Amino acid sequence: MSTLTLRLPDDLANRLKNTAELRGVSVNKLITEISVQALAAYDTETRFKAMAAEANIPSALAMLNRLDAQIVR
Repeated sequence: MSTLTLRLPDDLANRLKNTAELRGVSVNKLITEISVQALAAYDTETRFKAMAAEANIPSALAMLNRLDAQIVR
């Protein structure tokens, strides 16, 4: 496990603390969860762009349909 020091504006740090408190988790856990979500979104975008570059339109549309199905839940 790594330690990472972040410099954040006070208002952003306070919002993170308040959000973590409301969710009943630590700021560390909240930032970990947010990071996982951001990386998953980035990975999805990267895979989509790679498929689009290969002009594999049916696969790209299938991925979008799966994403839409997840959002609707």
